[in-house]
Amino acid sequence: MGMNLTQKIIAAHLVEGQMVPGQEIAIKIDQTLTQDATGTMAYLQFEAMGVPRVKTELSVSYVDHNTLQTGFENADDHLFLQTIAAKHGIYFSRPGNGICHQVHLERFGKPGKTLLGSDSHTPTGGGIGMLAIGAGGLDVAVAMAGKPFYLTMPKVVKVELLGRLSPWVSAKDVILEVLRRLSVKGGVGRILEYTGPGVATLTVPERATITNMGAELGATTSIFPSDEITRAFLAAQGREEDWVPLSADPDAVYDEELTIDLSALEPLIACPHSPDKVVPVREIAGLPVDQVAIGSCTNSSYVDLMRVAAILRGKKIHPRTSLVISPGSRQVLTMLAQNGALADLLSAGVRLLECTCGPCIGMGQAPPSAGVSVRTFNRNFEGRSGTKDAQVYLASPEVAAAAALTGQLTDPRELGAYPEVTLPEKFLLDDSMIIPPAAAPETVEVRRGPNIKPLPKGQPLPAEYRGEVLLKVGDNITTDHIMPAGSKILPLRSNIPAISQYVFHQVDPEFPARALAKGGGVVVGGQNYGQGSSREHAALAPMYLGVRAVIAQSFARIHRANLINFGILPLTFARAEDYEAIEQGDIIRLPELVERIGAGAEEINLIVENKNLTIPLLVDLTPRQRAILLAGGLLNYV
Repeated sequence: MGMNLTQKIIAAHLVEGQMVPGQEIAIKIDQTLTQDATGTMAYLQFEAMGVPRVKTELSVSYVDHNTLQTGFENADDHLFLQTIAAKHGIYFSRPGNGICHQVHLERFGKPGKTLLGSDSHTPTGGGIGMLAIGAGGLDVAVAMAGKPFYLTMPKVVKVELLGRLSPWVSAKDVILEVLRRLSVKGGVGRILEYTGPGVATLTVPERATITNMGAELGATTSIFPSDEITRAFLAAQGREEDWVPLSADPDAVYDEELTIDLSALEPLIACPHSPDKVVPVREIAGLPVDQVAIGSCTNSSYVDLMRVAAILRGKKIHPRTSLVISPGSRQVLTMLAQNGALADLLSAGVRLLECTCGPCIGMGQAPPSAGVSVRTFNRNFEGRSGTKDAQVYLASPEVAAAAALTGQLTDPRELGAYPEVTLPEKFLLDDSMIIPPAAAPETVEVRRGPNIKPLPKGQPLPAEYRGEVLLKVGDNITTDHIMPAGSKILPLRSNIPAISQYVFHQVDPEFPARALAKGGGVVVGGQNYGQGSSREHAALAPMYLGVRAVIAQSFARIHRANLINFGILPLTFARAEDYEAIEQGDIIRLPELVERIGAGAEEINLIVENKNLTIPLLVDLTPRQRAILLAGGLLNYV
């Protein structure tokens, strides 16, 4: 029986466990990446372990989220990141060099390697044949210290691609179709492996768009084979020596299968407020559009922006619509400037932004009140754009450009001939904004601004817990709901006491004060609690406020791991109907907590004292996770 590509890479990196879906495994990590919104905490945690130098093959620190310097906080954190990288053997990508996933694909990614990143869209690297996984910053810090990464062995889903994309249909439509079929919960506990004759018709940037938004499925990661297309991309980046051929065996076995005929797809769009609310563009064509935003780590490659420039060439954007573009990297921006495409964009009325995540994380360019914004980004959660009542749609660069020209949602096939764009034989190579680690690290002084506060430490689980239900929420609560981003809050990322005042800010602004007044408590959630970003602040800040457990119907993978890492017990309802029986303000008790967790109990009783109810809860934890929780978190455990 042959092996699929996922199994081959995991087998080559397996440290503990067996490749049986549902069992815990540990894998060696070759590369790590961080970005500045999560990196400061990751490096504070790495420092706390006392390891002088990273033990990975390569670790890179990117600054691409918090580049808006309205105060000292972001600038100070950038200095901290640069100096700690120099001291501990980490490459540092300076502000303006580009978005971590785009730059890593261009300059560092290697087929067959494992990549762990403190950003949920790290699976972008799967477009080049990497096993690239998003995780919390603490998991990345532990990997930099040379320890393996633990995860539950996922099922492997074969996504067979047939045919070829039609004109005006793009890679974004492929992943939107997968989201339409599987939903934002459909990838949980799975890795999507793309195969079939259609794979050879897709470039590496197109593949990376698909693997990037696999994160919206809740998938552990997504991966494409490493073939001649991959080789050509690496050769164009001056890195052909990094190429190795990788593919599944002809008789490979998969846990599940999905088939997509590329030639049958049409332009699609995700409606507010979820990436899986997907419909054909033609069905809602004519909707007036206030803003268009093109870029982010999903669709900011050279090919993406060259096609937008070709569509806009000689035309003007509609008077009622603004169009902002964020190039994915300095390489992309410079090449656009040199070949004249940038002039085409500017002449059309484009507002050019920095090579950063920018509007995707609410860092500027918030839409007008109740405005319609069409974005080539990966998430359209309510309020994420910075405007709570904005209606954000997710679409391809082609659909976005059509909306900018016409001022309304338009099927781009109405624009006429499709502009063909090809990858260059050679990309512009200039790594001058990537700073290697110091040759003499002992001479480097780590710069710490006043906004960088000491790392909070978790407390061991109590023998018995009694507290209050601080908040009850519904399904698909995102990490943006739990710990918002944006230009006002993200600069506080190194100051947990300050940023904790914004926990559940969009849901219930009184939550932080209530949690502190009550001495902590528990949170109750519905299905898919914690979907979205990998930001560990969504666990770290609640821990600081005294949250000791989250009881939900189900959890998103990364957030659940982050809760465990920071000593917060993730529990699930054994009976779905019990979710309705518990309310905010209830007084609850978890008896014999340490005894039950330590003994490996798979069920624990929740006693609702004010209602005289006993509710069974499931405890789905590995022995290692139980030890972490008993210790009060992963840092204490390590």
